[in-house]
Amino acid sequence: MSPLIDFPVPARRSIRGLFCDIDDTLTIGGRLTADAYGAVERLSQAGLRVVPITGRPAGWCDHIARMWPVAAVVGENGAFYFRYDHGRRMMRRLFADDAATRAANRSRLGAIGEEILKAVPGAAVAADQPYRETDLAIDYCEDVARLPHETVDRIVELMQARGLTAKVSSIHVNGWFGTYDKLGMTKRLMIEEFAVDLDAERERHVFVGDSPNDAPLFAYFPHAVGVANIRGFAGGLGHEPAYVTTAAAGAGFRELADLLLAAR
Repeated sequence: MSPLIDFPVPARRSIRGLFCDIDDTLTIGGRLTADAYGAVERLSQAGLRVVPITGRPAGWCDHIARMWPVAAVVGENGAFYFRYDHGRRMMRRLFADDAATRAANRSRLGAIGEEILKAVPGAAVAADQPYRETDLAIDYCEDVARLPHETVDRIVELMQARGLTAKVSSIHVNGWFGTYDKLGMTKRLMIEEFAVDLDAERERHVFVGDSPNDAPLFAYFPHAVGVANIRGFAGGLGHEPAYVTTAAAGAGFRELADLLLAAR
């Protein structure tokens, strides 16, 4: 990973959109600061399309799509996208799976969650689970004492043994039935809602994140950025971003925003 300052100025000037993780990328210690939120707003006001791509639940994403200065949001690790049309006062919701499939999967996920909690002392079902449509989130450090890497790996193994796709974020292990992911749903959002072929336009977009579940996006975008706390996952990312900020979490996000805006 190169320092963010190595991001070429001509490439900075060409950026038309920014995708970002939320937890420990926009937030700092679980809080969304005025500086980080203000950076999102400044980017949007400058004409850049900002889209959070998160593992957070549908309930949260409805709020984000409505209330934040963003173009849309991809949630639950690629299970859906939400886009709010302020002119029509209408929410556009697109899920990878239909309602019947989601309902059937939720009952199966509940039983798997109970099994994992019995097998992994100290873990908990994430506090935001009631607002989820498609996945199971096991908390390993958000509202519980941080569990060691080996225990997090054990949660992943238990999910995979039950047929789930499992991904590790900076706070949760998320598991779901199916093969959808953040990148696939992001590409679908861009073509369906904004008529942007991301395969052709990837060099004009930035992704910024902080954890292993962001690896496919780090691999896809030539100008992917990690906030400094990504170094805590060194050796476990699968694919590293091209650049890394000096500051961590939301302060690192603001660092990136300032860099892009200055180039404009």
